[in-house]
Amino acid sequence: MTKKLLAEFIGTFWLVLGGCGSAVLAAGVADVGIGWLGVSLAFGLTVLTMAYTVGHISGGHFNPAVSLGLMIGGRFDAKDLIPYWVAQVIGAVAASVVLYIIVSGGEGFTGVGGFASNGYGAASPQGYGLMAALVIEVVMTAMFLIIILGATSAGAPAGFAPIAIGLGLTLIHLISIPVTNTSVNPARSTGVALFADGPALAQLWLFWVAPLVGAALGAVIWKVMSPED
Repeated sequence: MTKKLLAEFIGTFWLVLGGCGSAVLAAGVADVGIGWLGVSLAFGLTVLTMAYTVGHISGGHFNPAVSLGLMIGGRFDAKDLIPYWVAQVIGAVAASVVLYIIVSGGEGFTGVGGFASNGYGAASPQGYGLMAALVIEVVMTAMFLIIILGATSAGAPAGFAPIAIGLGLTLIHLISIPVTNTSVNPARSTGVALFADGPALAQLWLFWVAPLVGAALGAVIWKVMSPED
């Protein structure tokens, strides 16, 4: 279990540092910024690389919603759920600390701003409200779980699951960054919210509730649809 939890810590650390780091450090750079497309690819690549690297140790969840969905889907032991959540949140917070240290060392530093945090209303990149944020986070997380459960099922081509899952997360970000800055991951949302300026902490509840509900929904849909589960 210690090795599994360390793998989840490292995987979630890399997801937040790579994904949120790309958004904070590289997305808005004049003329050479990677933009939303680059950030979407960064999040997908973090999951793809860590799924291949430590997926065989811990299962490669890196996300409390994924752990819950896999438990409901019958792929994960319920007794391990809380330890996984703790490791994932600590990994996200550790990555956010590293990112904060980097950002605060920049020339003319006056604050971290939104710090790649998730939000709705005034905190939404395009001003989307609470209902839009709730719906997109539930639906995107549900689809993410369906992709994960399907790509890792016995009938799927062996060895390609991390690619499907990583590209799935990329697509999810391409769709939903304008609405909430894309969570689908409560740990990712928690880490950066602790340091962000603005309402990120006050709105954090939604980015726990919606992904967890979406993950449960996706797992149930897969169990109904799958001939195996």
